[in-house]
Amino acid sequence: MNLGTWAILVVVAALAAIALFNWPALSAVTTVSLGVSQLQAPLGLVVLALTALLGLLFIVHIVVQQARAVAEGRRHAKELAAQRELADRAEASRFSELRAFIEAELRRLETQADDRRLGLVTRIEGVESALLAKVDEATRSLSAYVGEVDDKLDRLQPPR
Repeated sequence: MNLGTWAILVVVAALAAIALFNWPALSAVTTVSLGVSQLQAPLGLVVLALTALLGLLFIVHIVVQQARAVAEGRRHAKELAAQRELADRAEASRFSELRAFIEAELRRLETQADDRRLGLVTRIEGVESALLAKVDEATRSLSAYVGEVDDKLDRLQPPR
């Protein structure tokens, strides 16, 4: 219990003790004026009853206020949960869009790499063909030179 509750309990206990110790004075019948009329009643008990009624009204008021606060807290909690769900959906949507974008970029990069690879293979095949052609030409030239050297050697050597 907090300090305010203790203070209220102390005041109520003090009021009850004063009423108990002064019961004969509180219950003494006297003339009570209501403004437009008068009646014979114990003034102390009337004041004590009105004080108790006022305390009861305060308690009812506090209970109603707390019930309203709890209801408003629940309403805020529901709104917060709804907003959190909306934010989660938006984030999931952004992640889906990001995944789709990344997949599209990867496909684009794969296509670009395949195109470059195909171009490179084509160039390598062209260079290989040119190299084979040069090797064939060099082989023919070398064969021709060897043939000429062989003919010259045959001419220099007498036939057997």
